[in-house]
Amino acid sequence: MNGEKNSSNNRVLKLKYVKLGYHYLITHLLKLCLVPLMAVIIVQASRLSLNDIHQTWLHLEHNLVYVVVLSAFVLVGSTVYFMTRKRSVYLVDYACYLPPSKLKVEHDRFMKHCKLMGCFDETSLVFLDKILGRSGLGEETCAPEAMHCLPPKPSMEAARQETEQVMFGALDTLFANTNVKPKDVGILVVNCSLFNPTPSLSSMIINKYKMRGNIKSFNLGGMGCSASVISVDLAKDMLQVHRNNYAIVVSTENITQNWYFGNNKAMLLPNCLFRIGGAAVLLSNKSVDRRRSKYKLIHVVRTHCGANNKAFNCVRQEQDDIGKTGVSLSKDLMTIAVANKLINAKIKPYTPDFKLAFEHFCIHAGGRAVIDELEKNLHLLPVHVEASRMTLHRFGNTSSSSIWYELAYMEAKGRMQKGDRVWQIAFGSGFKCNSAVWLALKNVKPSCNSPWEGCIHSKDKENNPITKQYRPKDGNIEYGKEGHYKCYAESFCHGVPAKIIKQREYYIYS
Repeated sequence: MNGEKNSSNNRVLKLKYVKLGYHYLITHLLKLCLVPLMAVIIVQASRLSLNDIHQTWLHLEHNLVYVVVLSAFVLVGSTVYFMTRKRSVYLVDYACYLPPSKLKVEHDRFMKHCKLMGCFDETSLVFLDKILGRSGLGEETCAPEAMHCLPPKPSMEAARQETEQVMFGALDTLFANTNVKPKDVGILVVNCSLFNPTPSLSSMIINKYKMRGNIKSFNLGGMGCSASVISVDLAKDMLQVHRNNYAIVVSTENITQNWYFGNNKAMLLPNCLFRIGGAAVLLSNKSVDRRRSKYKLIHVVRTHCGANNKAFNCVRQEQDDIGKTGVSLSKDLMTIAVANKLINAKIKPYTPDFKLAFEHFCIHAGGRAVIDELEKNLHLLPVHVEASRMTLHRFGNTSSSSIWYELAYMEAKGRMQKGDRVWQIAFGSGFKCNSAVWLALKNVKPSCNSPWEGCIHSKDKENNPITKQYRPKDGNIEYGKEGHYKCYAESFCHGVPAKIIKQREYYIYS
């Protein structure tokens, strides 16, 4: 039996390296084809004598027209190539907003507050308590200041104050960390789904930081939790047109004016999940910024399922029967997110082994059910969704900015190495699934004032959502086919960064 198992494992190992070899061959096919050509040219050139070189020069002198034509052709071709080639887009740095501790909302405090509001009946209060207990949110998530008041003050002025606090807080940190002046920024993209006042959020930023008059500014609304990737895609396209430029992407969501005060259960869910947060990202197409940048943008893929009625209506802002406005989350949301109901149920979809393509995964922290379903359907290991679970636990669902808190978590753990590939994947209303792939240009260290600063190694092991979910009675975490490998609880969120040990086709963090 042991011999058969070893033989099977050897076959799996060989097949894995065949896949990796094929991927490398296809990726670098053009370069590999040029190697023999360059070798032939070098060999032929090495055989030339000084007399041969002199004769060649004399020949060119007598054919000056051909030399001029050839030189012009090379010059024009080079100019066209450098003018039309795709410009690299670098992520210089980013900053996530860290709310002050006075805005924290513990579970007990949340429920007491909901009771004192007087707008929820007993059934709704029981439902809120049940959902909150299963949500995956910890005791340190934060709500805007207006929601701490009794009664709450969801005014326009309070909503502006919340948005300014988040956007300006993230941008102040970003400008301080990068030493980039606001007037040096030529492109600004802001996304916020549910709060779009006049003047726009992008105008608020331009006014605050006195940015230049010819800045290309965009304000995206109603795009849902995947809007940050959309903003990155828009900024990337703008950077292809405007050379030697900086672009800033600001992603946030407003809670103040979008709290639901009714008793429709489908519209009560966002009250339990969404919390205050935001991120600011600095992108550049300047070649000189490559050395100091953290990542290079490799791919952006956007998928829109709005043609399907179920997908279109699964996340919808609407009014309930008594006119209270809120965001309704359909029970079909999870199945639509993994496309189970958009394809023929009799056909089992092929799922590639994404672990061969990416070292890290930033899955939108939309809720525990979202993370569980994607972990299952993408055949990921618990460690691959650790950043998502920890972000949900510490900050809650911060909408489109959650993928940046997750990236910051990986950096704070010291796991981001040069050459690592990161897959950011987010879902949003519409229904949309958007992805961005980044390549780490160096061993990435956390920036100053990281949202995880001071707490990455101080989490209580017993309250750690990762270790609690996957810890058997003996205190160890087991995963992989048939539970072959173990990983100790303290490796996830405490102590030194996890050391990766690769055995066969499984990852063990110890």
